[in-house]
Parts: sequence; structure tokens; C-alpha cells
Amino acid sequence: MIVVRAPLRVSFVGGGTDFANFYTRTPGRVISTAIDKWVYLVINKTPMIDRISARYSITETVDKLDELQHTRIKAALLDLGIEKGIEIGSFASLPTKTGLGSSSSFSVALMKGLHASFGRSLTSYQAAEEACRLEITLLGEPIGKQDQYAAAFGGLNRIQFNPDHSVEVKPILMNYHVQSKLEGHLLMFFTGITRFASKILIEQKNSISQKFDTLREMADSTFDFEKVLLKGDIKGVARILHSGWLLKRSLASAVSNSAIDNLYNIGIGAGALGGKVLGAGGGGCILFVVPPKKRSRVSKELLKESARSGLSQARVIPFRFVNFGTEVVFDDQIA
Repeated sequence: MIVVRAPLRVSFVGGGTDFANFYTRTPGRVISTAIDKWVYLVINKTPMIDRISARYSITETVDKLDELQHTRIKAALLDLGIEKGIEIGSFASLPTKTGLGSSSSFSVALMKGLHASFGRSLTSYQAAEEACRLEITLLGEPIGKQDQYAAAFGGLNRIQFNPDHSVEVKPILMNYHVQSKLEGHLLMFFTGITRFASKILIEQKNSISQKFDTLREMADSTFDFEKVLLKGDIKGVARILHSGWLLKRSLASAVSNSAIDNLYNIGIGAGALGGKVLGAGGGGCILFVVPPKKRSRVSKELLKESARSGLSQARVIPFRFVNFGTEVVFDDQIA
């Protein structure tokens, strides 16, 4: 039996510049951090049972691989030539479709775990690229590469996507006191709105040529954002996040909606200095920069408005940065 865990991520700036349609013309860049929320995957070989089982939000047990409904597991097993005798179960700290990259975290954990079942240890680069190949090449999903790299490497990084398809991961090494100060000013609010990101991402991908200058501005903003991070300039962090959110809203029509705009404006009105919606948009989580003294008020106002709007699943999600990337935490094949 093998147990793998992969962190979820918070993306600060540059999201959308990790599409090949953009970075093959000029480098794409993002700054993101892994957080202490996880996707866990359990992989168990069953040589005495010639079936395939997948346990996630439902349980599937099939005799033939082509009967499996879970597209990622099915494509990964097919690619690796595993046609029977395996059980795969997944568990997560948070629901899917919240804008925290859980789908790609799952893919990185899956590929790292499956290769481990053959006795192969993937590096962080290899695990990220295997997950990218699974999602983008094999499944044809309209996504970029940032989530896979964020999950594979962990930590706070500036990730650059180059025209030759190479990827550079540069850790941003913050002073402990500066990082603690930043974490104390960040408030993540789950709106209670879940969504499938594919429709938003397809529109965004198809409009890259028309939005090229906007995307280049978003990629370039990572340099200024790194500077304010290292200085512990909280107002600068808030300003750049807000500016990036305004740019991101222009990339696709469904990135925001009246419910998200309302919650964002309420957060700002209650004392938040700035923020952004995480992930593709259309729902999920909003990240706010909030002075600690105003944290309680901002949380209270957001929860009150969510209750009034019937968003019963809305809540504040506490989190911290983590330096751990995707790792095999248990493998009974190793003596």
C-alpha cells in the first residue's frame, strides 16, 4: 500500500499566463504558495483480485478499465499499462471546485503514487510534468501548468514558464517574521459557490491573442509582487492583488458575477485592504488582505451577507503556508 499527499495552493499573481498559447510567445510567470490543506491518495495493489476499484465521492469497482468513469484515474492507468488488480482511494481537506488547485494536486499525487507502485521515485519536476501530460495532453483539459508545479514543489515560489516549454521554479525565501506577518493579514473566505472551471478557462484560453498585453502585464507584476513580499509591505501586497483581480476579471466574462462582486465589495467595505478570487473564478474562495484588528469584522460581515444570500456553505478557512510538496508518506514496498 502507498499513501501520497499533495498540498493545495494559493495563487497570488500571474494566473492565466501559464497557458502554452501565451508562454510560447513570451515567458509566463506566477507567484503561488502551497498551503496546509491536502489531497491524500491511497494506492493498493490487489494481485489476487482482478478488478479495478476507485473510491472518491462515489465508489466504482469494475472488471475492465474502459468501464471506469473517473477520467484521470482511467487515463493514468491506461497510460501506465495497469489494467487490473489495483485500488485507488482519495480524500481531501476541502471540497473540490474551490479554486485551490485540488484537481491538479490529485493528478500530481496520482502520478507520483502510481510510479512509486513500480518502484520509481519521481523528482518534483518529473511529477509536475507527468501530471501536466496527464491533464493537458492525454485528457485535453483547457488548463495551464501552474497548479501542477505548485503542488509538486510546495513552498512559496515564482514559477516561470518559458517559450521552449521549460519551467523554472524559484523559491521566495521570506524572513520568518515577515512571513508570519503576511499570514496574519490573509483571510480566505469560501463563498459556498462551487463551479466547473472548464467553461471559464476555455473562454480565457481562446481570448489569449486579444488579451495578450493584459496577460503580459500580469506576468510582469510578479516582479513587483516579489519585492513587496520580501519587504513585508502589506499595503503593497493588497494593492497588487487588487490590481491583478481587476485585470483577471477582463479575461473572461464568467470570472466574476454579482454574488462574488457583492462579497468582495462587502469585504473591502468592512476593512479589507484588497484581495482577489482564487482559481479560475466564478465561485470558490476569495483571498482578502485584512489588518488583524479588522479580521473579526470582515469575517462577520461576509458570513452575514452569505447567510442572507442563501450561501449556507460559506465560511472562513484558516490556513498557513507549507514548504512540503507532493510526497509519498507511506510505502510498504520499502523494507
